[in-house]
Amino acid sequence: MDGEQRRETLLQMLGDTQEPLSGSALARRLGVSRQVIVQDIALLRATNRDILSTARGYLLYNPAGSRHNRCFMVSHTTQQIADELNTIVDLGGKVLDVIITHPIYGTITVNLIISSRRDVQEFVRKIATKQTKPLKELTDDIHYHTVEAESEEVLDSIEKALAEKKYLLSAP
Repeated sequence: MDGEQRRETLLQMLGDTQEPLSGSALARRLGVSRQVIVQDIALLRATNRDILSTARGYLLYNPAGSRHNRCFMVSHTTQQIADELNTIVDLGGKVLDVIITHPIYGTITVNLIISSRRDVQEFVRKIATKQTKPLKELTDDIHYHTVEAESEEVLDSIEKALAEKKYLLSAP
């Protein structure tokens, strides 16, 4: 299989799943090194393919697809992170990112790709075990999440639940 065929196969593999695929797993399945996968991902991104890198692997993201997105401006304590994220995923949302607007550094966006309680648990565990602070603490707890769902109705339900819990500041 030449490079072009491998990249097409790679896109197909990423398109066939909603879960991230690790570079090592992709390399094993395609019979190449992980470094070749990293290079292929870079080449695909250069052709405007929306491939996200997450802690658990690569994910093909198609914002023009049948999914719907909404950005929520929220604020809560660090102890409420799990509740906020579980509220979103329990109602059918996927948290794509966290965004802050820092007074010195400007807008900072980090991909999260949280779509299940397991993902939430892992995220909260990493904050606790790595002895680090979430980005929201740089902006007095104010931050944004881009949330993806299968319909506007699901996003409306998420917005309502976040408002009821007093996490929602506004919905841009």
